[in-house]
Amino acid sequence: MRLTDCYNFHDFRRMAKQRLPGPIFDYIDGAADDEVTYRRNTAAFENCDLVPDVLKGVAEVDMSVTVMGQKLAMPVYCSPTALQRLFHHQGERAVAAAAAKYGTMFGVSSLGTISLEEARQISDGPQVYQFYFHKDRGLNHEMMARAKTAGVQAMMLTVDSITGGNRERDKRTGFAIPFKLNLAGMMQFAIKPSWAIGWMTHEAFRLPQLENHVKMDGGALSISRYFTEMLDPSMSWNDVAEMVQAWGGQFCLKGIMSVEDAKRAVEIGCTGIVLSNHGGRQLDGSRSAFDQLAEIVDAVGDRIDVMMDGGVQRGTHVLKALSLGAKAVGLGRYYLFPLAAAGQPGVERALETMRTEIERDMKLMGCTSVDQLTRRNLRFRS
Repeated sequence: MRLTDCYNFHDFRRMAKQRLPGPIFDYIDGAADDEVTYRRNTAAFENCDLVPDVLKGVAEVDMSVTVMGQKLAMPVYCSPTALQRLFHHQGERAVAAAAAKYGTMFGVSSLGTISLEEARQISDGPQVYQFYFHKDRGLNHEMMARAKTAGVQAMMLTVDSITGGNRERDKRTGFAIPFKLNLAGMMQFAIKPSWAIGWMTHEAFRLPQLENHVKMDGGALSISRYFTEMLDPSMSWNDVAEMVQAWGGQFCLKGIMSVEDAKRAVEIGCTGIVLSNHGGRQLDGSRSAFDQLAEIVDAVGDRIDVMMDGGVQRGTHVLKALSLGAKAVGLGRYYLFPLAAAGQPGVERALETMRTEIERDMKLMGCTSVDQLTRRNLRFRS
């Protein structure tokens, strides 16, 4: 399969599956428990219909949005995700360059495989730094100070991962960082030599944001142990409020799902929230972000920038979320599969595909700007 044969999410996923060893593909593709929430995230959009207007004069379309003080050329952004150089040797470098080309936001994770500083050198466009709350409070403050020095405009604290989800696909293959594969997992690597060549002929795998705190040698801390041993399950609203004050700028909580938590985020001074269930990778059976969007926008949408992610595979999905009041929509697997399949050209093709779909769909909806998308254009099926 060639990149030029990829026209949608499912094409990119198939191409990634062809290239990646099974354990790595399953790490991206998998979710928690029975993966009900993972499937529901996309299915939720199918319960909502678009009602277009016609004869609106849509020769020119402006799909730009402003979110957390940053202007994006289109209303989608590349959500920060971990371990990207594991999927393709270019990793975050490819995503940063592609996001810069398309004028949108991307994020580096505290589990990212290039440094914050290098990402800023690649793109001076909109960027967030996604981090976790560690038991080591000094590490938390060090991460914020480093991000400030690097010129990052917005912090994004993930709040739904105080412990790792039950990802059974990874258990079956023995997937861990560093690799501790079982025999079945090792066989999957042996039959995908192109990935192995890319892995072995480029610089060693690193976690630059954590390498002074996590050993990645033979007795290493695996990613699952990182969640269970380094992250602080006692994290509270008071702890986060202190971090918001210490940062003193754009501060976003990723993983908010209830109205009560959205209101608390406003009260402690956050400027953004991302409705997210972590792509179905944490609490299986949790509600989809799209299904929660309307009631949270109604509660706090006039006081804080509300974003969402999870299951977004089409431009029409984005338009539905924007019509309910989301300021922007995060993409995850949507760009990770093309990254794995083809590096930077893959991410660029995915973003171009999404940009083209959004522009076409806005014209078909009779909208020339994002603010014209309202609930008047939606109907929900019972």
